[in-house]
Amino acid sequence: MFYTSFFHNICFFMTETQRQLTDNLRKNIDQMPPRLQAAAKYIIDHPADFGLDPIRVTAEKIGVSANVLVRLAQHMGFGGFQAFRAPFRQNLATDTEEFLGASWQTHMQADGAHGQLQARLARNEQNVVVRSLRLMRPETAHLAVDHIFRSRRCFVTATRASYALAYYFSYTGRMAHPGIQLIPRHIGSATDDLLDADDKDCLLAITVSPYSAETIKSIRFAREKGLRVILISDSEVIAPGVEPDVAFNVSTRSQHHTSSFTGVMAVLECLIGHLFDAGGKTAAHRVEAYQKAREDTGAYWQPNKLPKIRRK
Repeated sequence: MFYTSFFHNICFFMTETQRQLTDNLRKNIDQMPPRLQAAAKYIIDHPADFGLDPIRVTAEKIGVSANVLVRLAQHMGFGGFQAFRAPFRQNLATDTEEFLGASWQTHMQADGAHGQLQARLARNEQNVVVRSLRLMRPETAHLAVDHIFRSRRCFVTATRASYALAYYFSYTGRMAHPGIQLIPRHIGSATDDLLDADDKDCLLAITVSPYSAETIKSIRFAREKGLRVILISDSEVIAPGVEPDVAFNVSTRSQHHTSSFTGVMAVLECLIGHLFDAGGKTAAHRVEAYQKAREDTGAYWQPNKLPKIRRK
């Protein structure tokens, strides 16, 4: 019990230390020389990689010399690079959250009315995600991915608030499987885009209570055309005639007046992970091609490039 409590306290302290370091980097970055700015921005954007990678690997990723990182450490008041990196190395948040317990919620709840509300909202979202992922059986995910990859096209549809989730899934998923298409593609009905669909295609639909009449019509229409249907919803029975081949039941309970979509998002993220795993090297190469095209066409903002470092 002592060691568990001690570990929790140490982790909490390290989290605060990394946060303070990151905040200080943000506050001071504009006053730094260009090379230190590049290094500081990389650390702010990639704290986990910075904590894991050796100094030379980090320097290569940034495009500076290892000495720049040493100078940045000294600039931030550390005796050396290792001391500067230590909090990031020991606080790989994504990998250690499970060891932090719920103490952070207790601290938050003690912080007045706003803290109590935030703690309650946070607990709810945690429960929504955990329940949704617990209901996502591995065999169901495998079957859904199999349907998608065996399909010539996988149409993805949703309306209103769910539309943003459908857009994200199609935008990211098509890098794993080019046949993934968001519908409706224009201002119209999703059924317009299903007119030439057949049993070589599938439909992934997202709808939660109150259920979209447009999405229900699309599912029924897809069924008539012989498409396999994958449904993500908060109920296994949403309307007569809606009989999916694969169904993911998610939690949408919220502490406000509309549904929570964090559970849906968690399931979609897992599906995307399964898609890239199934796509293997081909999918990885496609991601690289997409990224290169975006960079070459100026899709992403880039600061002034630093001069290249000569290496022996």
